[in-house]
Amino acid sequence: MMNRNRREFLADVGRGMLIASVGSALATDLGLSKAVAADTPDRLTFGNLEPLVSLMQETPADKLLPIVVEKLKTGTELRTIVAAGALANARTFGGHDYDGYHAFMALMPSYEMAKELPEERRALPVLKVLHRNTRFIHNFGGAKKESLHPIEAAPLSKDESREAPVRDAMRKADSAAAERALAAFARQSDEKAYNQVLLAIQDDVDVHRTVLAWRSWATLELTGREQALTLLRQSVRFCIDAEKSNIDRKRPVSGIRALLPKLLDQYRLVGKKPGSRKADDPWMEKLCQAIYAGSRDQAADAVAAALAEGMTTEDVGEAISLAANRLVLRDPGRDRESAGKPVGSVHGASVGVHASDAANAWRNIARVSTQRNSVASLIVAAYHTAGQAGQASRSPLPWAEHLAAVKGKDEKSLLAEMDEAIKARDQSRASAVMQRYGELGLPPRPAFELLLRFAISEDGALHAEKYYRTVSEEFTIARPAFKWRHLVALARVTASEYGFPAPGYADACQLLKI
Repeated sequence: MMNRNRREFLADVGRGMLIASVGSALATDLGLSKAVAADTPDRLTFGNLEPLVSLMQETPADKLLPIVVEKLKTGTELRTIVAAGALANARTFGGHDYDGYHAFMALMPSYEMAKELPEERRALPVLKVLHRNTRFIHNFGGAKKESLHPIEAAPLSKDESREAPVRDAMRKADSAAAERALAAFARQSDEKAYNQVLLAIQDDVDVHRTVLAWRSWATLELTGREQALTLLRQSVRFCIDAEKSNIDRKRPVSGIRALLPKLLDQYRLVGKKPGSRKADDPWMEKLCQAIYAGSRDQAADAVAAALAEGMTTEDVGEAISLAANRLVLRDPGRDRESAGKPVGSVHGASVGVHASDAANAWRNIARVSTQRNSVASLIVAAYHTAGQAGQASRSPLPWAEHLAAVKGKDEKSLLAEMDEAIKARDQSRASAVMQRYGELGLPPRPAFELLLRFAISEDGALHAEKYYRTVSEEFTIARPAFKWRHLVALARVTASEYGFPAPGYADACQLLKI
């Protein structure tokens, strides 16, 4: 023992705790005893959470759920289970794998969805996503193919500490330099590290780039701030992968890279006191339309001008969210079939769902970052949302003929009609029923409960949890005139995704006896 370093010792202690927690027979069956020998001195470990993290990483998906349910019954908190799943994902994928980071981005939303359910059903959305998370981890290679390992912080010069060394290293596709600089900022504070990451995020527009950055920060609520460096490294590596791809394919950099500093300087936004002017509804509609219908440069300029005029960041952010929502409601649907997404579908990686998730993430980022990054995030969000309306249908759903066909006149009948429309995969009818439900001033909670049920049971092509959470957040803070647009969009997307049950969902229901 005297010749082994502390990290090796703690890794084996964690492994021993894991074996003890599942039993030696099951550990052998799962291959955990073999994995002990595979531990190396440079393995990233997570203290008290290590046994659960290893469990998530090394247990086959079909065997994981019974173990997790038993742990919940014996006192392990659901938040701890989700934290372990997130760390297992980060250690395995490190922000590199498409399926991997999608599973990560669904974990925190699944936990938020769980809070909306009665006690006996609370674990259901989490179990569904954990099943997905573990499948992807095993497909990737599990503990034998981990992406993240311990890193040492690089010393920062006085100039670097005030500038953007993480972003600058990212632009050179220098992963080692970027992560060592990030580690140096993380030593100072989690907030400084996050704001360095945001400077890199703002260099391009991609929904995964944005949502991964936001969900990594939000997940610290469960993992603890001591895991900030681990979770934020995912975003740095994602950005570097994108930069390498651009360099290798000789693609030009995104226009926002030059436009953002120009607008910040032109409108003197850096250091400007946050605005307090509240928008009225016509102003909101006007900015929403400018973002939705304009070019990306025009949309970014419109938002920068609004911020310079002293409009609140919340009102500017809501206009961006409404423009993204309009993309959902005017989406003509997929023109060709792909796995789990038939012709006409709008769920999964559709323009509107992607735009809405990204706008929501940018708004959340703006709330927790420095003044400079707050206004920059909204400018980039507008640029990100705009320029995608080229294939839009004639007007947003629902159309007059769809509303005329709605039969229900009260809460019970309309909810039943909505349920029928979803199960028939009738997007237009589902949208119209939800629109009528809102027009009658009926309570939103029963409608959310109906849609939540399907967001849990259906696969959603990797996006059901994120989009449900996006709509929940946007509906809650939206002004009354626009609030129901978000639920109408969710009704449409829910009807689109119905008919593709989520793997692991039936097993989870059986284990929870529901």
